[in-house]
Amino acid sequence: MAEPTNSVEVTLLGRTYRVACEEGEREALMQAVAYLDGKMNEIRKAGKVIGAERIAVMAALNVAHELLSTRLGSGFDVGQAKRRISAIESTIDAAIAKQENLF
Repeated sequence: MAEPTNSVEVTLLGRTYRVACEEGEREALMQAVAYLDGKMNEIRKAGKVIGAERIAVMAALNVAHELLSTRLGSGFDVGQAKRRISAIESTIDAAIAKQENLF
């Protein structure tokens, strides 16, 4: 039986979206959001692509390329994945700390 679905607010490029998320998947979703937001901000800072939709499409293409390169390359690099997850966790912790200071 599928787990209940909850609604979660996520922020990408400063815009807030409400998305469905199954219980127990929130942490993974938030890691994905942090990763995607980072990619989108990199593209925006480069200044070659204008508009949130276009930035989102370019970020999606970049992430898809990374995924396919990993699958087609020498295989999945667990060490790199762990380092990336740690970096994402650090980013989230820093963002939470900033939010806590506001209240």
